[in-house]
Amino acid sequence: MYKILKKQVLSDLVTLMEVSAPQVTRKAQAGQFVIVRAYEESERIPLTIADFDRAAESVTLVIQQVGKSTMQMCQMNAGDEFATVAGPLGHPTEIENYGTVVCVGGGVGIAPVYPIARALKEAGNHVISIIGARNQSLLFWEDKMRAVSDELIVCTDDGSYKRKALVTEPLKEFLETRKEIRHIWAIGPAIMMKFVATTTKPYDAPTTVSLNTIMIDGTGMCGGCRVLTTDGAQFVCVDGPEFDAHKVDWDVMMQRMQFYREEEKLAVEQWKHQCQLAMVG
Repeated sequence: MYKILKKQVLSDLVTLMEVSAPQVTRKAQAGQFVIVRAYEESERIPLTIADFDRAAESVTLVIQQVGKSTMQMCQMNAGDEFATVAGPLGHPTEIENYGTVVCVGGGVGIAPVYPIARALKEAGNHVISIIGARNQSLLFWEDKMRAVSDELIVCTDDGSYKRKALVTEPLKEFLETRKEIRHIWAIGPAIMMKFVATTTKPYDAPTTVSLNTIMIDGTGMCGGCRVLTTDGAQFVCVDGPEFDAHKVDWDVMMQRMQFYREEEKLAVEQWKHQCQLAMVG
């Protein structure tokens, strides 16, 4: 069993959990993910590793409530135990000294972009980070991102905190004025990553995205995370989770992300109904 060492509510729908997972922390690298089951009967949920502490033998997971299983996870507390935490899985981020790089995190994507920014900084890069969310209440880890960045831009869509802008606006400004930028990483909602790719392509700026949000089983067996790229069909869990943003067919990917919406909605409704019955009983 994998004990939850720490729980922190980051926003109404996002919860941080630090979990004891010695076998994961021994080999974990930026960009990789784990597969978590809250209970023995739970479905498998792929979650990107947001941080890891080899000395404490723990991994940090930032969980967004999007369905029944993630809601169940976020109801658990420090001292509770996950049934399984398998990993690390997926190809790690290709870290080297590129020179000047940009890390873009949108919403819950701030969490998985953090270890990438840290690793790039440790490799000697000049790290420019841009983080954003719809509003101030959804922003988190500003201090952590500042600590691993040489420059940090913070945006909110509604202007409730720092700069009122989408993350693509300062990104484009940097590309216009900073010709030394060698690589961009972007993690966030699919629509954000699509527009980051659209923004960087005219500048021929190499751009890497993590497509972790489309994964289902996480082993390459279900086919649910199949994406089309200019190199052919790829599976996010075994071929990724990181891909060249300019090669991804974003429209097809976003269509596939809608495939199980009705089933997810039904599962949540049935679970809530069962919970209410249990309370009455």
